[in-house]
Amino acid sequence: MKNNKFLITILTAALSLSAVSCSNEYLDVNDNPNAIQAEEITPELMLPGAITTAYRTQAGNMMQFGNLMMNSWAGNSYTIAGPYSREFSLSSVDNTFYRGIWEGLYPRIANFDQMERFKNPNHEQDYYIAIAKIMKAYYMQYIVDLYGDAPYSEAFMGQQNTTPKYDNDSDIYKSLISKLEEANALINNAQTSPDIHPLEPSSDIVFSGNMNKWKALSNTIKLRLLLRMSKVTGDLATYRNTKLQTLSNATFIDEEVTVNPGYSSASDDKMNPFVLNWARNASNQQVSNYAVVVVSEHMANALEGNDILNDSNYSKFSGLKDPRRTRLFTAVNSVDFNGNPFTGLKGVRQGNVPGQPGVPVNNVNTSKLGYPNFGATATTGATAIAQNNARGGLLFSRAESNLLQAEAALRWPAIFSNINASAKFATAITANGTWLGANATQVATYITTANTRPGLGWTGTDTQKIEAIMTQKWIALTNINPTEMFIEYNRTGYPFTPLATTAQFPNKPYRLVYPNSEYAANSANVPNISSAQVFVKNQFTPFWNQN
Repeated sequence: MKNNKFLITILTAALSLSAVSCSNEYLDVNDNPNAIQAEEITPELMLPGAITTAYRTQAGNMMQFGNLMMNSWAGNSYTIAGPYSREFSLSSVDNTFYRGIWEGLYPRIANFDQMERFKNPNHEQDYYIAIAKIMKAYYMQYIVDLYGDAPYSEAFMGQQNTTPKYDNDSDIYKSLISKLEEANALINNAQTSPDIHPLEPSSDIVFSGNMNKWKALSNTIKLRLLLRMSKVTGDLATYRNTKLQTLSNATFIDEEVTVNPGYSSASDDKMNPFVLNWARNASNQQVSNYAVVVVSEHMANALEGNDILNDSNYSKFSGLKDPRRTRLFTAVNSVDFNGNPFTGLKGVRQGNVPGQPGVPVNNVNTSKLGYPNFGATATTGATAIAQNNARGGLLFSRAESNLLQAEAALRWPAIFSNINASAKFATAITANGTWLGANATQVATYITTANTRPGLGWTGTDTQKIEAIMTQKWIALTNINPTEMFIEYNRTGYPFTPLATTAQFPNKPYRLVYPNSEYAANSANVPNISSAQVFVKNQFTPFWNQN
C-alpha cells in the first residue's frame, strides 16, 4: 500500500466533491460514465489521502497562526522587512486572515463525511468508517473553536445543497461527541460480533490497523471536547457532566500519534510537510520560512528562566532554565539582564524591528527553529529531513493527552478518581522532552524544581495548577500544534502571553472571521462578522467561551 499512498493523496484532494460552499472548485462535478464516481470510491482508498492532506493544514497555516498568536515565534527583520506585521498589529483580522485554515480543513472534513456515508451493507468498511468519524470530529472541532457557528448538518452535500445553513456551534459539538461514540461502538461491534468481518485497515497511516488505539484516541478527543466546555452552565453543563461520566474508566491515548503515508525526500510533494514548510526541501536546501522564523523574546525569556528580562510577569520561571529550550530553538551567544554573557536563546520582541528594544543587534545572535523539532537527534538539515520523514507528522501528542487527563482529574476528581493528576502532569513534560531529545536527567530535575513553583509545576491551589497545566501545554505544543494552545488560552486565560508592541487591540481575537469565499458563495447564510467583533465576547464567540 505504501507505494500508492501519495497517489491516493492526490486522488483524494481532487475528489473533495462534498465540500461546503467554499468555492465552485469543490462543487462543479460532472458525471462521466467512463470515470469512477465519487460514491464508488471506498473509505479504504480515501482514508490515507484525506488524513495526509488535512495534516498539511495543521503543519502549515495552523502551525504559523498558533505560534504567532501565542507569542512563541517572532519574525527576523534582518531577513525580511516587517515580518508578520499583520499578525502582530491585529489590524486586519478580516475575511482574508488565515482563510487557509477554513479552506484547508473543510474539504478534508467533507472527505471524512463521504467515507462515513459510504453504503456498507456487508460491513467490510466498518473500521474505515469508524476512523473517518474520529477524524471528522478531530478537525471539525477546530472549525467550531476558531469560528463558532458553521455549516454542518446541510454541509458536504455537493450540488444537492451549495448554500448550507449555519448550525449552532454547541449542537455541532454534541454531534461530534456522538460521532466519537458511534466510532467506538462500531469498532467494538466489529471486534466482537461473529457475523461481522470487516476488512483489516491496511491503509491506516496512523495506527497501522490497531483499532484499540483508535478507540483510545477517540476517547481522548472526546475528553478534549468536554474540557473545552469547562465554563458552560445550565443544560450544557448537565450534558457535559453526563458525558464525562462515560469516560470515568476510559483508556486514553498514551503515545505520540503520528501520520506517515510513506514520507520521503524523493521530491517536495513526498516530504513530511512539517520539515518542508519550516526547515528544508527535498534537495536539502533551506526554505525561506526557516530564515524568517525566530524565537520570540517572550518565549526565550520564559525558557531561559527570566534571565533575559528579569520581569515580574515571569517570576515563576526565574532561575530555572528549561532543558527543552535549545531543542526547540538554536543556542546562540547572548547576555542576561545584567550584561553577563551566556549561550542560550535570544529572541525578538514581537512587533519591534532592528534598533528598537528586544531586537538583537545582528542576524547571527537570533535563535531559530532547532533541528530536534524535526528529529530527536537531528543536528543537520539532512538528518532533520531523514528523521522527520521517518517518524511522520505529529497529529496528537502524548504530552497533550496526559495534560488533558491531569486537568480532568483536577476539575472532576469524583469522576476521574482513577487518574493520578500529578503523575499525568509529570508524564506530559517527560514525554515532550523525549520527543525533542532533551536530556532525561535534566528533564526530571526540571520537573522536581518546577513543582515548587505555583503556576509552573504541580503545587499550590487548583487555579495555580490549571495555570501550570496551560503553561506546560504552551511549551509542549510549541512547534507541534500551537493553534490548540491558542484556543486553550482563550478558554483559560493562561499562560501570561503579551501582545506585540504594535497591537491595535487590548486582547487577542476570540475567533476568526469567516473567509471571503463563504461571503461570496453562501452570502444568504454566513453570519456577518466584522473585524472589531472578534475582539469582544458576543453572540458570535464560540459558545464555550461566552461566559
